[in-house]
Amino acid sequence: MRVPLKEGLLSGVDESARLLGGRCPSCTRFSFPAQSLCPYCASDGCATVPLSARGVIEVCTTVINRPPGYDGPVPFGFGVVELPEGIRIISRIINPERAKPGTAVVLRLEPLGTDAGGREVMTYAYEPVAR
Repeated sequence: MRVPLKEGLLSGVDESARLLGGRCPSCTRFSFPAQSLCPYCASDGCATVPLSARGVIEVCTTVINRPPGYDGPVPFGFGVVELPEGIRIISRIINPERAKPGTAVVLRLEPLGTDAGGREVMTYAYEPVAR
């Protein structure tokens, strides 16, 4: 069984999953992660909406040394992805050797580990794709 890294982060834990963001009823801007208060105008009542699965890399790097407390594989890509909604997501980048600013990417789910109940914990990452 799979579970998201954090409740309310993803629309599901399969291949059709999307990140969940907020859309403000007053200023109509999007934010991530989803929250009830708008971080731009402080209006209450933001709707939780699925965000686009595709985006473009703004900046990326390859991490070759494990950060403190991280037991996962290295190297791994890390960067900022801009979505069509106009927001930027800090994310892991799959296949960072194929990534550079302007590269088109698509959302993927990746296993992060297992929880105390033995369930697979899923997180998000972006992978370069052909346009």
